[in-house]
Amino acid sequence: MNRRILFTFAVLLFFTVGAAAQDHINPEDRTVDMDSPTFVPMVHIGKAKVGTDSIQYVRTSNVYVFPPLEFKNKSQEMAYYRLVYNIKKVLPIAKECHQIILETGAYLETIPSKKERSEHMKRVEKEIWNTYKPRMKKLSFSQGKLLIKLVDRECNSTSYELVQAFLGPVRAGFYQAFAWAFGSSLKKRYDPKGADRLVERIVLQVEAGQL
Repeated sequence: MNRRILFTFAVLLFFTVGAAAQDHINPEDRTVDMDSPTFVPMVHIGKAKVGTDSIQYVRTSNVYVFPPLEFKNKSQEMAYYRLVYNIKKVLPIAKECHQIILETGAYLETIPSKKERSEHMKRVEKEIWNTYKPRMKKLSFSQGKLLIKLVDRECNSTSYELVQAFLGPVRAGFYQAFAWAFGSSLKKRYDPKGADRLVERIVLQVEAGQL
């Protein structure tokens, strides 16, 4: 069932590839503040009992220290800050996708009937489609390609694998060709130690509240 939800998001991401309490503002509508953290750093204060003593402790988000970046020219520097901007824009959406999958999976375990689970999944798919289709179209081409990568990072599954599992190899090949026409690939895995090394560095800092 979780794979079915992932599949729904995978199909919705095609729209991005082809598309140039309190009031909630979706990440794609939110102005990116390059001078403020996207995620608030975590600070937790507690007590641990050691023998007969109680010792206070403070747990915080990870702090990442990387070698300073060296840019060959102004154009390269601007490209880096565009990447930071785009990651701060779409990373919250990728995390939304992951959270929906976790919550839906937990709820499905409480439904005893296979028929009821199937009906619930249809409602979830419809809601995801209606909610995210217009949102995906608001992202730029570059942001859409980046979102495909970050969904893979958060969910550990490529879009091609999901489409192939549910629609078969022929349809998967069609969607792969569609994505390829726009300079993307549904088969490509997120590579944090290789091609996506810089993306991973930025993502870690954004998650920790350092960017």
